[in-house]
Amino acid sequence: MAHPAVEKLQALVRIPTVSDRDWALVDTAAFDELLAVHERLFPRLYAALELTRVGSHGLLFRWAGASGARPVVLMAHLDVVPVDGSAPWQHPPFSAEIHDGAVWGRGTLDDKGCLVAISEAVERLLEQGFTPAQDVWLSFGCDEEVSGTAALEAVAELTRRGVSPWFVVDEGGAVAGDAFPGIKPPVGAIGVSEKGTTSVVLTVEGRGGHASTPARFGPTARLARAILRVDRSPMRASVPDTTVELFRRLAPHAPLPMRPLMRNAERLRPALTRALVAAGPESAAMTRTTFATTTLSGSPALNVIASSARAGINVRVMVGDTVADVVAHLRKAVADEQVAIEVVEEGEASPVSPVDDDAFRLIESTVADLFPEAVPAPYVMMAATDSRHFTGICERVYRFAPFRMSKAQRQAIHSYDERLGIDDFLLGIDWYQRLIERLT
Repeated sequence: MAHPAVEKLQALVRIPTVSDRDWALVDTAAFDELLAVHERLFPRLYAALELTRVGSHGLLFRWAGASGARPVVLMAHLDVVPVDGSAPWQHPPFSAEIHDGAVWGRGTLDDKGCLVAISEAVERLLEQGFTPAQDVWLSFGCDEEVSGTAALEAVAELTRRGVSPWFVVDEGGAVAGDAFPGIKPPVGAIGVSEKGTTSVVLTVEGRGGHASTPARFGPTARLARAILRVDRSPMRASVPDTTVELFRRLAPHAPLPMRPLMRNAERLRPALTRALVAAGPESAAMTRTTFATTTLSGSPALNVIASSARAGINVRVMVGDTVADVVAHLRKAVADEQVAIEVVEEGEASPVSPVDDDAFRLIESTVADLFPEAVPAPYVMMAATDSRHFTGICERVYRFAPFRMSKAQRQAIHSYDERLGIDDFLLGIDWYQRLIERLT
């Protein structure tokens, strides 16, 4: 028999709550089922906490504490990304099977592990008759994977009630093993900011026509040149203060030749920047705004010249850059007035949350207590979370999933063979419980 909390995780992972930007393509029955199962699995949570529905299936709970002066928000989301049917999953992605000490399935890491761990921690404390020192809000979004509106509605509800959270904790970081070459201990990576997510479309229009009589430099060729120019023109690289602090904390654990550079990262920023850029795309992304051409469209047939060619570019805006900077850089890089540049989704980098602060120290010390082998450290998150919407009402927004994750596990997020170790999951429940118990 599996641990009861593990069985709860399995039950929710088995429900394919796949979100889609097109509401008509969403299996709303799956979301209905998940809400019903969640309520059945966590009866005390629903009986004792005040619930407000947000969005189509989002949940916003208020657990009244001894005081409402410094409320805290714990976040997770119910939805998952689609499964690539051709991907070589070792175990069916919605089976939630247990193998090698782990629960396998889509959503175990992103983000039903956090959903169940938070819910179980609250359920456990309620069973003990515990009352938190401060109000605790649970914000469970239903459309995070498609940059939906549930989190925005949760923020609007909190604003309407006059709630200004002391701090917010969402998914994002982890107890990450093999995070940096040569660093043996795992990093308790706590996201204090995240890159902005912006989508840009490049479009070239033309006459089109029969493929037997092509003109030179038609829409597809001009678009291809523009894409290559963007690819060859990265934005400036630099190391933000958060990354300097990250490397300062990791310096004692680095290989001897790297320690002086990491220990003196503030003074040696140019050298550190060059080293990160040279180390590969993952580390280079820590230093700059990135551009990834992700979608292409042109002619509807092989024998038709495109009259319109389009390329979609996913931009991750680095702290210190703006969307306006991105557009100006693209115009200069493309250097072609016939290439239209349209921003179709605009997201600035999130403000940087403080690390010299009681809230961060509480999170950091709880990481240290539950994961003594890890080095707690702040970092800038590359991906986007629902928590970015909470920065308008809270200056302390942190991103940390309290689970040990190997490099292979992190690579499985949004990919295949996503899985969460059972012992790691159970320790994550303890982490949330300890955090709530320590509120003052």
